[in-house]
Amino acid sequence: MCGLPIVESRTFSQANQITLSLMTSKHDAMKAIHITKSGGPEVLQLQETPKPNLEKTEVLIKVKAAGVNRSDVITRQNINIYGKGSTESLIPGLEVSGEISEIGEHVSDKKIGDKVCALIASGGYAEYVAVDSSHCLLVPEGISLTDAAGIPETVFTVWFNVFNLGKLQPGEKLLIHGGTSGIGTMGLQMAKAWGCKVYSTAGSDEKIDFLKKLNLGTAINYKKEAFEEVWKDEKIDVILDMVGGDYTQKNLEILNKKGRLVYINGMKSTDVNVNLRTIMSKNLILTGSFLKPQTAEVKTQIAQEVEKNIWPLFHSKQIHPVIYKTFPLEEAGEAHRLMESSEHIGKILLTMD
Repeated sequence: MCGLPIVESRTFSQANQITLSLMTSKHDAMKAIHITKSGGPEVLQLQETPKPNLEKTEVLIKVKAAGVNRSDVITRQNINIYGKGSTESLIPGLEVSGEISEIGEHVSDKKIGDKVCALIASGGYAEYVAVDSSHCLLVPEGISLTDAAGIPETVFTVWFNVFNLGKLQPGEKLLIHGGTSGIGTMGLQMAKAWGCKVYSTAGSDEKIDFLKKLNLGTAINYKKEAFEEVWKDEKIDVILDMVGGDYTQKNLEILNKKGRLVYINGMKSTDVNVNLRTIMSKNLILTGSFLKPQTAEVKTQIAQEVEKNIWPLFHSKQIHPVIYKTFPLEEAGEAHRLMESSEHIGKILLTMD
């Protein structure tokens, strides 16, 4: 008789441990989109995965929305190259908005409950993400928490490439190819607010009409008109290009003396032929960058400069994120299909609601 209570007690204790383990596991888990292998949008799968652990200088963001970017598509298509077997890297996403739910022990510039948007290296397609506190900015007043997810990657990219590398100055002329992309819509607004004259190309009359309604400078349909002919006498100071290929020499030809050509992608081709005489005769600069592999220190510096120079433009309503469509997290594949179609105008977002 004395053996029975002991058996029951041990069984009850084991059950408690199992229940506690399950509760802890559930508490520490989150839903996230994983790239299961290289391929099309169908390889994006919603899975349960551990919540990220915080480093001392990081904050944990309960994600409200995540931006979808072409870089995510490239990563999805080439995960065997970019993934390198890392579980973290299998969750795409370079920008998020949300509310801070935890802070690291060395964080003093943010607090729990702050509503922020952040640039991240990966992991944005998830319910939670850990990010260095210095890469987060408080959501500008007047911008919804969801829409704020469309800000970090575009603003950081434009600031670093157009204003830092390209050294765009008030009064100069800026041309952006792909004017209705997320980068384009934000970059044109930023440059206009900076006191610059802006130009852009887009691939449909609908997109041109959209840019005209926003009063974002001069825009042409590149399928109907040749930009190098239309603007051959404009003397453009800075060109932001994501096309590459045969656009390169055409860009060089319409640049002003001491003009700057800045690349952030080469969607048409990264193999180009240029006439060096064009560069030398006009003292041109050809440069560019990828934002994603920049060091944490560089991203911190960009965040500080953006907060000082660009955040006031949100507050004064001179600029705002252009959001085309939102998808629930589990429909990330559909969001990627839309991105690949290039039919969108502005940003595509995933929401966690």
